[in-house]
Amino acid sequence: MANQIIVALTIEAIGEALLFASKAGADAGRVRQALMGGFASSRILEVHGDRMVKRTFDPGFRIELHQKDLNLALNSARKIGVSLPNTATCQELFNACVAHGGKAWDHSGMVRALENMANFEIGQKT
Repeated sequence: MANQIIVALTIEAIGEALLFASKAGADAGRVRQALMGGFASSRILEVHGDRMVKRTFDPGFRIELHQKDLNLALNSARKIGVSLPNTATCQELFNACVAHGGKAWDHSGMVRALENMANFEIGQKT
């Protein structure tokens, strides 16, 4: 469960960063590449950041499966008296994706929920 918490939060952070950069007028692919050379570099940025930039959300790991794992984590956290506010936020973003027909999207598709809130898609021209 700890792994799935880290993966979800990292996907969300990458989605926010690439959306921010793209909305500000930067090329999201180039930003991702630059980040790969710095402290933010990770396997998740490499694989899922690429999926976000290329708009390829065919599943490697489906949103509905990640939701199941986060539910386990959130339920366990409640039982032991631990608050996981960012995990809960990621779960809500996954819920928004499911509401838009995305339960079978790759979990990198979480970025679509962020894009809906911003009314802007990564790669779109400002």
